[in-house]
Amino acid sequence: MKEIVNIAIIGCGGIANGKHMPSLKRLEGVHMVAFCDIIVERAEKAKDEFGTSDARVYKDYKELLENEPDVDAVHVCTPNRSHSYISIDAMESGKHVMCEKPMAKTYQDALAMCEAAKRTGKKLTIGYQNRFRKETQYLHQLCADGELGEIYFAKAHAVRRRAVPNWGVFLNEEEQGGGPLIDIGTHALDLTLWMMNNYKPLYVAGNAYHKLADTPNAANAFGPWKPEEFKVEDSAFGFITMENGATIVLESSWALNILDTGEARTTLCGTKAGADMRNGLTINGEERSRLYEKNIELNMGGVAFYDSTDSDLDNDREAAHWINCLRTDGEVLVKPEEALIVTRILEGIYKSSQTKKPVYFS
Repeated sequence: MKEIVNIAIIGCGGIANGKHMPSLKRLEGVHMVAFCDIIVERAEKAKDEFGTSDARVYKDYKELLENEPDVDAVHVCTPNRSHSYISIDAMESGKHVMCEKPMAKTYQDALAMCEAAKRTGKKLTIGYQNRFRKETQYLHQLCADGELGEIYFAKAHAVRRRAVPNWGVFLNEEEQGGGPLIDIGTHALDLTLWMMNNYKPLYVAGNAYHKLADTPNAANAFGPWKPEEFKVEDSAFGFITMENGATIVLESSWALNILDTGEARTTLCGTKAGADMRNGLTINGEERSRLYEKNIELNMGGVAFYDSTDSDLDNDREAAHWINCLRTDGEVLVKPEEALIVTRILEGIYKSSQTKKPVYFS
């Protein structure tokens, strides 16, 4: 087992600071030894806060890959447009890759990443940390054990009333490839496909809307956005039919006039039971000719002198799993072939919205 794992961070912006670097820093034997960002000051700040005393800073990621032979893995935390070529270059240089979600801006880019992983033999995983939540782990085991039966209808939820991310490049279509569909819809779809263990889409139909984006001085959790900079959709919805006839409805929005909000959630309907994540995790079904609802309690507190210490974050679980895979040559939970299908479906919804026709997958 490899005791010390050396990590390089490429892209030292919000997601690296909010998720990747804090979780890695909390792990024993994980050394962040190199940082890269096109804004060098951000890389310098990341080095000072999270790096080893002799960590290096780069502006060009190619220089990092060339000059850091002892780096075991690279975390790609850049805008969506550059996920593919940076990840491929990193694997070609002999490094494993944790790439932030979504896998890539386009299906072809994501496919090239999968091919590079197979060609180089390097590990590639995508940052779908919601798979590591306690309720999703529990629900996934129920599904794997057949407790829900055949899951033939599902909803993937990623809906905000007013929470448009108005910083960085979130509103830039060229850099990101889209808005809430590719940003948060991707999490909900990943969870749903994973629960169903179904990665064979037949066709999709969808619509993307730019309806509230032009609102001046809009109410927003992060402050008003600038309408002239809002170049992506504010909402998108998809209808997905799988090869076995199963149906998935995907709903995603950063700004929608609705009260039923929530993201990174799934609703599942099977032949034996159903599951809902609206308020925690609820299983529903029929037993002895009666309908039932069962709320799953995943926090073991409730005793006056004892509360569960299992308060670690899904981000931390994701990081710990990834590092353990690197140390033991284990299998990653989020497989690139699965993330590839998420990207393919999202791209299909965007294309369907543009053409006003269903998109079939051959």
